[in-house]
Amino acid sequence: MTADGSGSGESPVDVPLVRRLLAAQFPRWAELPVAPVPVPGMDNAMFRLGDGMSVRLPRFARWAGQVEREQRWLPRLAPYLPLPVSEPLGKGEPGQGYPFPWSVYRWLEGETATADRIADPVRTAAELAGFIAALQKIDATGGPGPEASNAFRGVPMGDEHDSVACEARVRPRIAKLKGLIDIDAVTAVWEAALSAPAWNSPPVWVHGDLGPGNLLTVGGRLSAVIDFGTLAVGDPAVDLIPAWNFPAPAREVFRTTLGVDDATWARGRGWALAGALPVPDDPYFKDPVRVTNALRVLRALIADPRMPQGPSRPS
Repeated sequence: MTADGSGSGESPVDVPLVRRLLAAQFPRWAELPVAPVPVPGMDNAMFRLGDGMSVRLPRFARWAGQVEREQRWLPRLAPYLPLPVSEPLGKGEPGQGYPFPWSVYRWLEGETATADRIADPVRTAAELAGFIAALQKIDATGGPGPEASNAFRGVPMGDEHDSVACEARVRPRIAKLKGLIDIDAVTAVWEAALSAPAWNSPPVWVHGDLGPGNLLTVGGRLSAVIDFGTLAVGDPAVDLIPAWNFPAPAREVFRTTLGVDDATWARGRGWALAGALPVPDDPYFKDPVRVTNALRVLRALIADPRMPQGPSRPS
């Protein structure tokens, strides 16, 4: 499918399709206004439904498992979390030419948590760390492990599954940065993550994708956490990715609030590095804002005072 949800041989994920699905499966909502959200997602199509709901439809087969995961686990997790999270209101089934399950959610007001919308980075870092700490404390018995439909978030560092942080993806992407940044220094961050001791405690809940697009703000304050499609039970290092979106003083508050040990911090650097690298067919080098933000994150990783000096692994 293309960015607007259409693709060769496939029905477009558009307003008429959403209306047909609602009429067939949720007729009580069929007459409400339906409109695409201003910024469409890459993995899921999103539509505003009336004033208080949204409709979310996976674009690709790989992400269809996210629907069942969110429907099952979000109602169980939400009561223990200090911030509002996505709330499923209905589960749709394949139909009307659309091949995957889909969801209706309660609409959460707010703007994405870009740096210019955060009034106090230190307070926001502490609040986000508190949210992650609360999530990690919830009983993870029976929770979903890392798998294809949650992009293998929470796997051990160096795992060979097809995650953003697998070795086969990261090394070639680092090479693409030549001329933009010191790739030897970037490689050192990656190798420090690989050589860090593995998580040796029971696996914990991880959100898996705590980028600015999945954090909402109201009045400059963190107001909600959304999109739990990558929810998993695994190594908590993956949820340290947002640390490097904060300025250094706020980042230190984030780490201190979570009580992160050195090994987990090093693995978290590896996840943050992997997430900042260009991906195939991504307009990385055509989007100046994205390039600037990615390079800022990479420079913060390189400058981390906890980075070991000298080679981190035997050559």
